[in-house]
Amino acid sequence: MRQEEDAFGHEILDYFLSKKGVEIIERDDGFVSSSDILGYYFSSYKDWFPMERKAIKFARGRVLDVGCGAGRVCLYLQKQGLEVTGIDISPKAIEVCRSRGVKNPLVLPIERIGRFGPDSFDTIVMFGNNFSLFGSPKKAKALLKKMRRITSRGAVILAGTRDPYMTKDPAHLAYHELNRKRGRMAGQLKMRIRFREYVGRWFDYLFVSREEMKGILHGTGWEVKKFIGSRGSVYVAVIVKEF
Repeated sequence: MRQEEDAFGHEILDYFLSKKGVEIIERDDGFVSSSDILGYYFSSYKDWFPMERKAIKFARGRVLDVGCGAGRVCLYLQKQGLEVTGIDISPKAIEVCRSRGVKNPLVLPIERIGRFGPDSFDTIVMFGNNFSLFGSPKKAKALLKKMRRITSRGAVILAGTRDPYMTKDPAHLAYHELNRKRGRMAGQLKMRIRFREYVGRWFDYLFVSREEMKGILHGTGWEVKKFIGSRGSVYVAVIVKEF
């Protein structure tokens, strides 16, 4: 990734240095949103969402944190004595992770997790909506099969996402319909991050309902054990490896 494309990493670095800033998301239909979520990338365990605090109790052994951002999950699990590898596509975010004390952060996109050998991890964490990094159903199935290969018997995936249908916003509902016309899942966003002069690459980001997640997992060797946060749009799935 070229430095000028690492908008996410630069916003993370800027917040790390200044403790202020907002995240700007641009969708491919022209919709632009901003949020003050940057502080959450740096949050300590006590400030996590309750569903994440419940889900992280299932983490054990060797952990892969996919989309580690500023390293909040890595740092917490390191303190618990677990061996953690954090990966992120953003070089600047990985720099911040190192500065904050993450022991094993790697610049690595989710598409390249196959570089890890068999039985490398016991837990994969995908907090902060990072199930959405799968991008599409087809890509999700392919990557889930790779995750099965690189994990141990009895491994678990802790995956956060959002049910896209739990909204009344006309702009989001119109985007769902646009996606259906294009042959995409309703919650399959194409988006990019902007920060000052930096403009990230367009990428697909897949929000799914609980039933859609079960459908994507079918045939991959993984199944949902339980959903945490079952009433709202945001939830974490505890996904276990089938024997």
